[in-house]
Amino acid sequence: MSFFQFQNPEYFFLLLLLPLIAWWAGRMGPEAAMRFSSIQLVKALSHSRRSRPGKFLFGLRLLTLAALITALARPQMGKMNDTTDADGIDIVVTLDLSGSMRALDLSTRKNVVTRLDAAKRVVHNFIDKRPYDRIALIAFAADAYVVSPLTLNHDWLKKNLDRLELGEIDGGGTAIGTALGASVNRLRDHEARSHIVILLTDGENNSGTISPIGAAEAAKSYGVKVYTIATGKKGRVPIPEMTRDNRVLRDNDGKPVYRGRAENSNYDEAELREIAEMTGGLFFQATEDGDLERIYDEISELETTTIELRSYATFTEYFIWPAALGLALLALEQLLRNTRYRRLP
Repeated sequence: MSFFQFQNPEYFFLLLLLPLIAWWAGRMGPEAAMRFSSIQLVKALSHSRRSRPGKFLFGLRLLTLAALITALARPQMGKMNDTTDADGIDIVVTLDLSGSMRALDLSTRKNVVTRLDAAKRVVHNFIDKRPYDRIALIAFAADAYVVSPLTLNHDWLKKNLDRLELGEIDGGGTAIGTALGASVNRLRDHEARSHIVILLTDGENNSGTISPIGAAEAAKSYGVKVYTIATGKKGRVPIPEMTRDNRVLRDNDGKPVYRGRAENSNYDEAELREIAEMTGGLFFQATEDGDLERIYDEISELETTTIELRSYATFTEYFIWPAALGLALLALEQLLRNTRYRRLP
């Protein structure tokens, strides 16, 4: 935002002297352009406009003073600038991509989605709400891989999140310990006020070489807080049709195609709760539509980022213009005084 101001407006009080100067000069009479021993010699010229150059020259001098006073007041054009200093935290979002994440138990009649679809939508919104935090993304199934390292480029991060699909990695297992270990590795070499992992899964650890409790102990030693989320219902859950390449079959609207199939689903609540308690985090369950939004919002409120907004203004000085005008008027007055309106003794 731009604005105009005078840095020293108190100098404008000097303008009040100009009427006094004009009044005093009027009492003294106009300055003569020519001097005679008797005014009777030029009385006939008294009504000529060129016979009173003194008033004109005096007016130029008053304008000169007004311009110089304006220059002293320092006219400026300012522009407001805002800077943000944020003491952010480092977050690793860890998502389960195992085959059971295709279950449809978080769907509604109007919105048929897989567990992964629901999680991606909520994580997308969570990223939008954390503009000053570095966020990494790790996906896991039978193994874990880094989708994105810690970054403040959240647009790029969300594009990588949108690309996640079931079937991209071996979905025949759930390596919770391996995924948590990889998440801790993303954080341990980075300086930040706080380090957290948000681990979402719908299954039991049945793959990988690292136990979940062992990975939690490593997280605790590095000061990493882990929030665990168990998503989906236990027991028989609806499953969509799959394509030959083991991806969810979708209709023209992008919704999963469901034809009455169901499979068993289970997760180790006690282990997930222990991981959270050991590291100072919390355990959550998301079994219905809307639960994930509530959980991620609660985590966002618990892990706040300190933001300091600072505003400052930059100024461009314009005193040179009224100063130059004043000097030009002074030069004009001196030129006329010594040429056209020169006084004759």
